[in-house]
Amino acid sequence: MVRKGFRRVTKKNARVRYAVVGLGYISQIAVLPAFAHARSNSILTALVSGDWKKVKSLSRKYGTEHNYSYEQYAECLASGEIDAVYIALPNHMHRAYTEAAARAGVHVPSEKPMAIDETECRSMIAEVEKANVKLMIAYRLHFERGNLHAIEYVNSGKLGEPKIITSVFSQQVKAGNSRLKKDVGGGAIYDIGVYCINAARYLFRAEPEEVFAWNFGRDELRFREVPATTTGLLRFSNNRFASFTCSFGDAMIKSGILVPNGCTRTPLSSHCSTWSIPVSTKFSSNVNIIMARIKKGNPGHRL
Repeated sequence: MVRKGFRRVTKKNARVRYAVVGLGYISQIAVLPAFAHARSNSILTALVSGDWKKVKSLSRKYGTEHNYSYEQYAECLASGEIDAVYIALPNHMHRAYTEAAARAGVHVPSEKPMAIDETECRSMIAEVEKANVKLMIAYRLHFERGNLHAIEYVNSGKLGEPKIITSVFSQQVKAGNSRLKKDVGGGAIYDIGVYCINAARYLFRAEPEEVFAWNFGRDELRFREVPATTTGLLRFSNNRFASFTCSFGDAMIKSGILVPNGCTRTPLSSHCSTWSIPVSTKFSSNVNIIMARIKKGNPGHRL
C-alpha cells in the first residue's frame, strides 16, 4: 500500500525531479555536475540555499526553474515541482531536512554521514518508513568500479579468507574550515573515517561485533572543538579484525592493506593485496540508483 503523499514516478519515460538543498563545495564540484550524466532519468529542477547570490549564479549555470531560500524549504516541498531532494547540508542539518521531506512525501538522497548520532539516524528511518518514501545515503564508493572490483576479487577466494584490514585516510584541514566545528557535526571520523570503516564492512561482508576507538591530537588551536585524529579497532566474527586511522592534521594519505590467511594461493603472495582508496566526483550513480528505486515504487527506506 502506498501512503498518501508518496511520490511514485509512474510514466514510463518520466524523469525524477530533484531539488539540491545546500550549495556548498560538494554540491558545486560534484552533485550539480552529476546531473549532466543522468539526463535520461533525472532532472535538476530546483535549488535551495541561504545564499541568494549563489542561488542566482548557479541557477543560471544549470538552468533550474525554481529556487528557494532555506526559509522557503517547506514551500519547495509542497510545491509539487519536485520528487526528491538531494541534501548536501552540514551534518547537523541532515535529520531536520530529511524528516521534513519525508512528511511531505518527498524522497531523500543525503550526503554522508547520515546524521551525527544513532538517535538521529533511527528517528530519520522511522520517519521515512512512516511516510513510505525512500532514504539513501549518497556514499558513492558503493558504485565505483575500483571498489566493486576489490569486493569481487576478495570474495572470489583467490586470496584466501580475508583476516586483517588496516587503513589510513589523512589530510590537512585548515583552521576555520567547518569540518573542524563541533556544533555542525565536524571531525575526521564523520568526513573521512567512514571510508575506512565501510572498506572493512564490504570486504568482510559483515558488521563489526565490537569496536574500540581513541581520539587524540588537540594540542593545536584548530583542534579545540574536534580531535585531529581518530584511531579505531573493529572486531568481526571468525577472528577477523580491522584497524584504521583518520586524521585532519597529517599529510595526505589514502591507503589500505588486506591480509588474508592464504597469501600463497596467488602471485600476490609476496605482498598480499594493497590498494589505494579512489577519490572521484562521479556522483551520477547515486542519482541513477535512487531514480530506479523511486520508479519501482516499493515502500521502505532501504536502497
